[in-house]
Amino acid sequence: MESHNLTINETHVSADSGKAIFPLRKLCMELDERKAPFRLVGNDSDVFVIDTFSDSRRPIKGGLFCCVKGEHLDGHLYAKDAVRAGATALLCERELPDIDVPQLVVSDARRVMGLCAAIIHGYPAEKLVMLGVTGTNGKSTTTILIRSFLESRGIRCGLLGTIFYSDGEDEPADRTTPEGPEIQRWLSKMVKKGCKACAMEASSHGLQQGRLEGCHFDGAAFTNLTPEHLDYHGDMESYFRAKSLLFERYMKEDWRGASNADDPYGKRLLSRYPDRLLPYSLKGPIEGGVWGSVKGASFDRLTMDIFLPSGESLIEVHIPMIGLYNAYNVLAAVTMGWSLDIPLCDMKKVLENAPLVPGRMERYVFPNGPCCVIDYAHTPDALENVLKALKEVSRGRLIAVFGAGGERFAENRPKMGEVAARLADFIMVTMDNPRSEDPNSIAEQIVTGIRASGYNTPYEVILNRTEAVCTALDMANEGDVVLLAGKGPEQYIIIGKERIPYSDLEAVKSWARKRNLN
Repeated sequence: MESHNLTINETHVSADSGKAIFPLRKLCMELDERKAPFRLVGNDSDVFVIDTFSDSRRPIKGGLFCCVKGEHLDGHLYAKDAVRAGATALLCERELPDIDVPQLVVSDARRVMGLCAAIIHGYPAEKLVMLGVTGTNGKSTTTILIRSFLESRGIRCGLLGTIFYSDGEDEPADRTTPEGPEIQRWLSKMVKKGCKACAMEASSHGLQQGRLEGCHFDGAAFTNLTPEHLDYHGDMESYFRAKSLLFERYMKEDWRGASNADDPYGKRLLSRYPDRLLPYSLKGPIEGGVWGSVKGASFDRLTMDIFLPSGESLIEVHIPMIGLYNAYNVLAAVTMGWSLDIPLCDMKKVLENAPLVPGRMERYVFPNGPCCVIDYAHTPDALENVLKALKEVSRGRLIAVFGAGGERFAENRPKMGEVAARLADFIMVTMDNPRSEDPNSIAEQIVTGIRASGYNTPYEVILNRTEAVCTALDMANEGDVVLLAGKGPEQYIIIGKERIPYSDLEAVKSWARKRNLN
């Protein structure tokens, strides 16, 4: 596959002081043109909308209220509240006869609302070079590297991902892939602020629920697929089908991308799109693809050689990251960078000054004391990858502090206990978003895996996460590594339906202050 130069679109959305008023009649015409089936109930003459929204508690006066059915709530039940708050029209899945505003009746309101938002905002995705990343692990690091490659060339690039959303200014993310209207609002802001591109993480939930409607991508990367969200998808094949939707449904005609040739699901995508996807690998030369070799690893950096299809190479690149899985993230980003014609010298400079990704192997070293690493790893596979990477570079004991989320794939809990027992020297079982489940029960399921592992790894259960973090750091000596896994950059713990303020980083800082450590 030849390198593909994606031309940065110079068109801007006209900046204005307020929101544009959009005729509902024009919205209906655009939906017709896009072949999005709907039935209009009521008269759309002289009715205008300024945006879409789906939360009646956060109404938009003059907005189109979208009656979305969620896991626990049905938006149709809140349509009257939304109209009283100023909604001028409804997008719904059944006619609501006792509400006197125009109604667009569709089969899937969640999917169509993203397209409606795109129409109202003037199709902002068409004014940006759109670059997607999907897979189980590595999406955040890969998108941040892709953005850094583009910005090294002076191309302003927005970002939507698990950690933050950015139109030039970063804002903490609420979820990996936002709902359709929020995506379109962010893309519109990016255009208005002079962005020419957007790097976006595409989650399996977001893809399956149609949150990306109104977006088409110039390029996309597939990182890997390991068991996660199977409580939602059911099995790995369904999970893979959801991830595959990015390539099946949301790509532009002349798109290019990258796929992990060392991952079995990545191989399947390569066989489906041999003329579109470029393979990347760490297992030696790969025809027509990008491949790399890890030359060394330490607590401070990863040293790699990287070889491109053009015959060019990056030799002895020193990247401030840890772990084999980060080497794959680097290759995914480099493959996308190469398809965008980013010069090799620019990519090397970015890699050797790679930005710290919050909550992804975030490292802190205390003088004459332990090293502390904060990482988002919250599945057996991710925890294993992180522990293996740290074990390779640790000079002392490896202490793992983690829990498991409630109302999620319960089968993962004993598996995580087994992984930690096999790779760590001490385990501290604690709390991690128990939601409506009993934290003691979740911890006991993790302990079951520790005990059944066949390893005699010592462990302790302290459910209070701040106390668990401080206890683990207190027991660590110089050269030891304390891994705080599962929360990453999150600023809360979910107990019941409440988000209790909490941060692993703040817990570490508080511990250090009390012990007069820098």
